[in-house]
Amino acid sequence: MKAPTLPLTRDLVLIGGGHAHALVLRMWGMDPLPGARVTLINPGPTAPYSGMLPGHVAGHYPREALDIDLVQLARFAGARVILGAASGIDLARREIAVDGRPPVGFDVASIDIGVTSDMPDLPGFADHGVPAKPLGSFASRWQAYLGGNGPASVAVIGGGVAGAELAAAMAHALRGRGRAASVRLVDRGPALSALRPKAAAKLRKALSVQGVEIIEQAQIAQVTAEGLVLADGTQLAADFVTGAAGARPQGWLAETGLALKDGYVSVNACLQSSDPDIFAAGDCAHLSASPRPKAGVFAVREAPILLGNLRRRLAEEGALKPYRPQRDYLKLISLGEQSALADRFGIAPSGPLMWRWKDHIDRKFMRRFTDLPQMTSPPLPVPRAAGSIEALGDKPMCGGCGAKVGRDALGAALAQLPPPRREDVTALPGDDAALLLTGGVRQVMTTDHLRAFVDDPVMMTRIATVHALGDIWAMGAEPQAATLALTLPRMSETLAARTLTEIMATASDILREAGAEVVGGHSSMGDEMTIGLSLTGLCEADPITLRGARQGDDLVLTKPIGSGVVMAAEMQGLARGADVAVALDSMARPQGEAARLLRGAHAMTDVTGFGLAGHLHGILMASGLSAKLDLAAIPLLPGALGLAERGVRSTLYPKNRDAVPGLAGTGALVDLLFDPQTGGGLLAAIPEGASRVTELREAGFEAAVIGRIEGTWPGHIELA
Repeated sequence: MKAPTLPLTRDLVLIGGGHAHALVLRMWGMDPLPGARVTLINPGPTAPYSGMLPGHVAGHYPREALDIDLVQLARFAGARVILGAASGIDLARREIAVDGRPPVGFDVASIDIGVTSDMPDLPGFADHGVPAKPLGSFASRWQAYLGGNGPASVAVIGGGVAGAELAAAMAHALRGRGRAASVRLVDRGPALSALRPKAAAKLRKALSVQGVEIIEQAQIAQVTAEGLVLADGTQLAADFVTGAAGARPQGWLAETGLALKDGYVSVNACLQSSDPDIFAAGDCAHLSASPRPKAGVFAVREAPILLGNLRRRLAEEGALKPYRPQRDYLKLISLGEQSALADRFGIAPSGPLMWRWKDHIDRKFMRRFTDLPQMTSPPLPVPRAAGSIEALGDKPMCGGCGAKVGRDALGAALAQLPPPRREDVTALPGDDAALLLTGGVRQVMTTDHLRAFVDDPVMMTRIATVHALGDIWAMGAEPQAATLALTLPRMSETLAARTLTEIMATASDILREAGAEVVGGHSSMGDEMTIGLSLTGLCEADPITLRGARQGDDLVLTKPIGSGVVMAAEMQGLARGADVAVALDSMARPQGEAARLLRGAHAMTDVTGFGLAGHLHGILMASGLSAKLDLAAIPLLPGALGLAERGVRSTLYPKNRDAVPGLAGTGALVDLLFDPQTGGGLLAAIPEGASRVTELREAGFEAAVIGRIEGTWPGHIELA
C-alpha cells in the first residue's frame, strides 16, 4: 500500500534571502519536515554575496559569480518564492505585509533581511551618488564608468573595512585599464577603527600602495555633480561617488511590535525574538545574550541552529538549542590586487597566500548553492502496467500552459461532439470559445485552467487569470464575469483559508481592473494546485476570430516568447532565477490595453499552448492564406534562446511541432516557434502594423511586427 502524503498543516515563512536563510533552505531541501509549507519572501530572485564584491570590482570575478540564485535554491528546497519586499508584520493576525499583494500568513517566521544604509539621506547623494547596494545596479554603473576614457576621480564614503576594500579594488581596476586615477576614502571619524592596530597599519600601507588617499575627520555636507563638499567648505573632486557607510536597521522593523535594540530585532540565545514564533538571524538581529559585531560569519554559523529551532517550533516538540558565537573571528580583507590581509588574535599576515585562502573560502561558500545535491526519486513500482515508462517520459511534466494535452487529442475529442442545436449558441472551436446571443447582446464565453508551475498562489493566480482572459481579449470583447474552479493540495483548514484568500483577492483585483467581476467558484482538494476560470465577455461589434486575415496584413505580437522553455528549465534547476522572474512577470501582464490598441485587426488570437507557430497556423488555415515570418524580429524572453540551444524543451514541444507540417527550418530559434506559452501575447493580423507597434511600445508592451500575410497556400509558414 502506498504511504500517504501528509497534508500541509504549518506555514514557515522566511523573510529575506540572507546567508542564514539561504543555508536553511539548502539544508531543508536535503531533509524537509513533512507537513510544513515553506515560503521565502525576498525583493529579488537573487541574493548577493558581498564578500566577493571587492574582487568583482577589481576584475577578479564575473558579475554572476556573486549571486545566490534564490529561485533555484527554493526549487531544491520545495519552497515557494514570493518576489516582493516585506514591509510589516501583524503579530495579532499572524500575517506579513508584502508590497503589491495580499498578506502572507504564518505559523512560524524568521527574519534575515540584512541592513540598509543612511547614504540616501546625505544631501545630494540620491542624485549624484551610487550606493554599493543593491549590488546589481552598482555593478552595472561601475562597469560603465570603468569602461570610460581619460582620467578618473573616485570618492568612497565610509572608512570602514568595506569602504577600504572598495577603494582598493577601484584603484586597482582603473590602473589596470591604464587610466590615471584619483581615489579617495573619506570618513567623518578615524578610518579603519574596527581593526586592531597592526592590521589597520598594514591596510593603510596597502591603500597607499594602490594610490588611495585617506581623508579622515571629514564631515560631508553635500554630494554634487562635481564631487564632495565638506562642512568646512573644502571641495573634493569626484565624478564617481559611492558609499559603504551608515549601516542601519530597516525602518519597518520598528512598527512590528517586536522587542528591538537600536532598531535591530532583539533575540535570545536560541535566536528567538520577543514573539516565540518569530526568529531572526544575520545583521538584522541583535544577540542580546552575547552581542557581536555585524559580520557574515555569524549568519553562516547561526544557520544550523536556526534550522533546528525552526523545525522544533513547527513540530512543537523538543527544547530549543542555543547558538554560541565565537569570541573572535577571522577577517580576510581584499587589497585590490590578488592579495589579502588577515586579522585575528592580533596577527595580521598579508599577501597572495591570504588572497588564495580568501578566494578558496568564498568559492567554497558559493558552491553550496551552485552544486546542489541531486536528490534521488523513489523507485518505480514493480510489476507495473505496460506502457508506463513511455507515458511517464524521460523528464518531469512541465507546467507550461497547464501541462495541457496536444492539439490532435483535443481536436479529435471535440470533433465527436454534435454541432449546437440552439440558434443562440455558435461554437468557435478554433478560438476556444463560444458566441452567445442573449437578448440581442453578443456574449463570448470561454474557459481555461492551469496546473500550478509555481508554488506562490498569488503569482499563479495572476498568470492563470491573465491566461484565461486572453481568449476574451483576442476576440475584441470586454471581460464581464468569471467563476473560479480551484483544486488545492491537501492541507489543513487554516492553510486552505489562507490560500483561498490569497487566490480570490488576487483574481478579483485583476478581473476588476479588466472590467469584470468574480461571481462565484468551486474548490476541492487533490494532489496539486490547479486554477481554472470560466469567463464571459461582451462584444459591441462582431468578435475578432481566426478567419479574417487578409493579404498584406502585418503580423503583430505583443509579448516575447519562450516561457515554456524557461519554466521547463526552472523545474530542472537549469534556469537563472532572474530569467524566471522576468518570464513570470511577462506571463502575468494583462493584455487589455494591447487588445484595445489592436482593435481593427482582421484576425487575432492569444499565443498559448500550441506555440507561436501553432497559433499562426490556426489563423492561416481558417483564413485560407499563408505567411512569412521574420525570425530575427520575434522578441524572446531573456535566457530562452540559450536554454533552447542547450536542448531544453517543454514536454508539449514534440506535439506542437508535429501539428504544423511543412514548416522548414532547424535550430534553437526555430524550435522556439513551437514552445508552448502561458499567458502569452496577442497575435494580430492587422494593416499598418508598424504604427500599432509604436503605440504598443509607448504603452509598455514589448511588441513587434514579426511577419506578414503573404500567399494563398493555406497554413503554410515561410521563414525569413
